[in-house]
Parts: sequence; C-alpha cells; structure tokens
Amino acid sequence: MTRKRIQIKKIDNISSRQVTFSKRRKGLFKKAQELSTLCDADIALIVFSATNKLFEYASSSIQQVIERRSQCSGIHRLEHLPIEQFESDSNDTLRKKVEEKTHELRQLNGEDLQGLTLHQLQKLEEVLKRSLASVSRVKDEKFMQEISTLKRKEVELIEENQKLKQVPSLTQYGQRQSLESTISSSSYLLEEDGSDTSLKLGLPLLQ
Repeated sequence: MTRKRIQIKKIDNISSRQVTFSKRRKGLFKKAQELSTLCDADIALIVFSATNKLFEYASSSIQQVIERRSQCSGIHRLEHLPIEQFESDSNDTLRKKVEEKTHELRQLNGEDLQGLTLHQLQKLEEVLKRSLASVSRVKDEKFMQEISTLKRKEVELIEENQKLKQVPSLTQYGQRQSLESTISSSSYLLEEDGSDTSLKLGLPLLQ
C-alpha cells in the first residue's frame, strides 16, 4: 500500500498546524545535525514560529555563521561591483581617512578642541604625554651620543698633540747622532794618516 502524498499548502487548523510545525522543525534540525556531522559542514538554522517564537540550531555558533555570511556577502558584492563604483567608493574612503587624520593632527597641535568632551580631552592629553616622553627619550639618547663623540675626538686630539710634541726631540736626537758620527770619522782619518797635526795646522816647529 503506497503512502498518500500530502499536499503542500497552509494548514488551516491551528492545532494541526502547531503539531506539524513541531514535528517538521525537529526533523529539520535533525537533518541539519546529520549533514554537519557527515560532511563537516558549518550550519546555522533560525526559525520563527507563527507565534513569533524563536528556534535556532548551529553546528558551531549562530554568530560565527552570520559573520561568515556577512563576509561572503561583502566579497560577492565587491566582485560584482562596477570598476567605476569601486574606485569611487575607494576614493571616498581614502578621503574620509585623510580628513580624519588631518583633524587628529590639528587637535594634536592644539586646534579644533572646542567640540571635544572632557573624556576626549583627557585621552588627547595622555597621547601628548606619551609623545613628549618619547621625544625626550630620543633627545637624551642623541645628547649622550654627541657627548660620547666629543669625548672620543678630544682623546684623539690629545694623542695627536702628544705625537707632534715628540717630533722635535726625535729630530734633535738624530742631528746629535749625525754630528757625533762625523767627529768620530774625522778622528779616525787623522790617526790613520800618521802625519803631525801641528804641521798640518801650520804651527812653528820647536827647536
């Protein structure tokens, strides 16, 4: 005996409608769970009854599935977006970012502060304090580097000065050694010659 095919249309009887809704909802959620388990699919179901009662099922998290759906919708929209519109949207986004950054810079310079709340002014003050601390730290580092460089140059100049002071002494020592060598050579030549030094010098002979 074949099973009678049920005609798909709205059930007029309210009690029968509620019973059918409960059975079909459970069966739908069971099929979704089986599909998720068998195929490792990420599934989310949201159902509102005729009495506005919420029923939901998710293999992981309803919120996560909705976020994934939104991301896919955004990517799909960008893929089918005309190039002109895409460029226009990009330009508008960049223009807004530039305006925001320009406004922030003006506030950091102490301008356009009248529209800020007390909390916003306190946050701006904290940002400026952190920036000032960073600037001071870098300045101190540069200052210590300059001092170190100047000290190193001072040591180099002192060493160079000491070297320059030693140059005349070495020259005088060399000249003295050269003179002594000349005198020694002259004495040696006189002794080798064996002649009377007095005759060579033109002194009178003693009788």
